[in-house]
Amino acid sequence: MADSQQRRYPDPLPHDDAAGLHGPRDYYPGGHGLGGGIIRIMRTPATWVFLVALFAAWYVGKHVQPTWVVEQVALETRIDSEGRPYAVYEGDRVYTEDAVPLEESPIRPEEIERLNREGGEPEVREQVAVTEVAVNAETETAFYELSIAQHWRFWSLLPALVAIVLCWITREPVTSLFGGIVVGAFLLGRYDITEEVLMPILATPDAVGILLIYMWLLGGLLGLWSRTGAAEAFARMMSRHFVRGPRTAKLTAWILGIVFFQGSTVSAVLVGTTVKPLADEHKVSSEELSYVVDSTSSPIAGFLAFNAWPGYIQAFLFIPGVAFLATETDRVAFFFKSLPLSFYCIFAVIGTFLFSIDKMPLIGQKFRDAIKRSRTTGELTAPGAHPLSSKELQVSSVPAGYTPHVIDFFLPLGTLIAIAVVTFGITGSPQVRWAFGAAVLLAMFLAVLRGMTIQDTVGGFAEGMKGIILGLMILLLAIVVGNVSREAGGAMYLVELLGEWLPFFLLPVILLILTIVIAFSTGTSWGTYAVTFPLSMPLAWEVAHAQDMSNPMLFLMVCFAAVLNGSIYGDQCSPISDTTVLSSMSTGADLMDHVKTQIVPATCMAALAAVCWTVVAFIAA
Repeated sequence: MADSQQRRYPDPLPHDDAAGLHGPRDYYPGGHGLGGGIIRIMRTPATWVFLVALFAAWYVGKHVQPTWVVEQVALETRIDSEGRPYAVYEGDRVYTEDAVPLEESPIRPEEIERLNREGGEPEVREQVAVTEVAVNAETETAFYELSIAQHWRFWSLLPALVAIVLCWITREPVTSLFGGIVVGAFLLGRYDITEEVLMPILATPDAVGILLIYMWLLGGLLGLWSRTGAAEAFARMMSRHFVRGPRTAKLTAWILGIVFFQGSTVSAVLVGTTVKPLADEHKVSSEELSYVVDSTSSPIAGFLAFNAWPGYIQAFLFIPGVAFLATETDRVAFFFKSLPLSFYCIFAVIGTFLFSIDKMPLIGQKFRDAIKRSRTTGELTAPGAHPLSSKELQVSSVPAGYTPHVIDFFLPLGTLIAIAVVTFGITGSPQVRWAFGAAVLLAMFLAVLRGMTIQDTVGGFAEGMKGIILGLMILLLAIVVGNVSREAGGAMYLVELLGEWLPFFLLPVILLILTIVIAFSTGTSWGTYAVTFPLSMPLAWEVAHAQDMSNPMLFLMVCFAAVLNGSIYGDQCSPISDTTVLSSMSTGADLMDHVKTQIVPATCMAALAAVCWTVVAFIAA
């Protein structure tokens, strides 16, 4: 080719033998310029997964009629001073004359089925209905919150599936989660992602509370412990008195996971940050530590349920005509009676104990490789891993002249736990923000009192916030993906799909699989409860009576435990779950390495639990 016909550049470019390029680089296919970069991106599987899913979401949302579904949640009925029944809805009292009779509601199930057959949209999306139900041969007033949800059958699962598949392909959770959000927004017809999707969710009190706790308070506390050397001082003390190697380091994490049973996210944060210095010193891989932390957070909170779980879940357990679920007190009592059947939670806690002492038989090859790597080479993370906790939180930055002491660790931590426990006893829910706020203030006060300058103290606080930015971003995006997935109706579709199988001995396993899929896809156990319990409990009761079971209450308890535990398993193993993210963040683990290693032992525990529930179901028959 003549020189006049060649593509020339103003200055010579270096050779790149590793890329197979010799001489001047071409800025077209395979090159290193803008055009080559675009083409390389277009050649990746992740790009095509996203583009195909995006087009499918847009087409379905634009041209496919959604299936409408009625969500019916029982409201607690109260009696006023004049003996009139009422319910509290959105902070206001609703009396019978203010509610719509259930049989006349325009969004009752029969009317919505007609809309699905004939087409159209519901005129009303939400209202309170009232009806009379028979309880113990008497008639009582019952209030229900009726609301309309929608789904596009299989396509409703698209946002969560895209986020999960991209996470597995790219091992980069931020862009993967955002990809799932964009796909979900197109499915819902919300093309202004910032104003119509991100802002309505991230501006909620829940999202702001997460930002406050996990950036200002958690990040600040971790940064202060790094600056004062508190965590290292604790690690040295434990090394002298208890921890002698990897097993005792993991066992310490297991014991603390049992102690911090008040809340799953709180447990993941406290245990991970407390034990990480010990685990690092004794060559415990981040995959091992994150598994112990994650598997003793939600399972413990769901089994030793002296927290907010019973009060939240009981609202979804009401079944018309079932006397032992008639009142809130009855439903909370049913919750605690069913806990001995929480086989997955029990097996998960026992399994992590066996894992801590190196006696767990089924852990998978990836776990064995991680253990061998860390013990032989001292590499705590796999090659190419991207730990969620930054280097600012993994190294000590104690200023000259300051002597670390365990008091810098124990006093803030003790204050945090004490406030959480006391407020739980007084209010019924641990005030986590109060607890973390008090711990941060006390840690700063102690540091200054013991000789650290205010500048160094504030600098440690700021470094801590900087260290969890990535994890916080993933956590917030996971919340958005979960909300978008719920609005798309994927959970509702799965309930309808699997709810058609009715053999009693299969129902607990069906409910387990259903809740696992929903929780794994949405990254939330509590959101799964809100969807699954109002549908699964009446279904289980009807199956028990239709097949004339001898102990329908025991069968109902089995199905309740399957839903409770299946949601915990799915949430624990999901890469878009807050506990999964926080377990990785607090232990310095790569998110997808944590997911891939823990899924094998967790699945073994879930399978064993499924066998136990099936056996108990036959006993109930």
